[in-house]
Amino acid sequence: MKFAGENSIPAPPQKVWEALNDPEVLRQSIPGCESLEKTGDNEFKATVVTKIGPVKTKFDGEVSLSDLDPPNGYTLSGKGSGGPAGNARGSAKVTLKPNGAGTLLSYDVDAQITGKLAQLGSRLIQSTAKMLAGKFFDKFGEVVAGGAAPAGAAKPAAAAAAPGMTSTQWIYIALAAAAALIAVWALM
Repeated sequence: MKFAGENSIPAPPQKVWEALNDPEVLRQSIPGCESLEKTGDNEFKATVVTKIGPVKTKFDGEVSLSDLDPPNGYTLSGKGSGGPAGNARGSAKVTLKPNGAGTLLSYDVDAQITGKLAQLGSRLIQSTAKMLAGKFFDKFGEVVAGGAAPAGAAKPAAAAAAPGMTSTQWIYIALAAAAALIAVWALM
């Protein structure tokens, strides 16, 4: 499954780059994220609870960053397992470009989903991915612009209860950013 998108973030590219590499900012931004930790210089692992159609599951995933070009972008690769709900793996090319006083974040995702999630159909997965990506980017923009609690503060109730996943992130995001990366980020 392939998809692409872009979002405007109200912060300069360097600040967006730093936030995309900050586990606390990502944890606050990824819907349903229970944990996100940095396991290496360019590696993360996460647990995300997500619901796609009738399937709700907990994903455990790993994400690695490559082709780093600070603060212009990188490639995000990830895989995750949701037990009987299925598995996902994929990659996303993330690009940051100045856009007035902010940053235009673009992503191209290529992901594969197996198991029950794959049986739901690409339309449902893509619509869920768009919804989750929207939630991620809304929250990410708020956090980057300084509207969220500082690192180490208690998780806001709305974020803790939000069903869904995500791009590194998801991305992430990537994170966030779309269908398969739902899984991959959810996974991520």
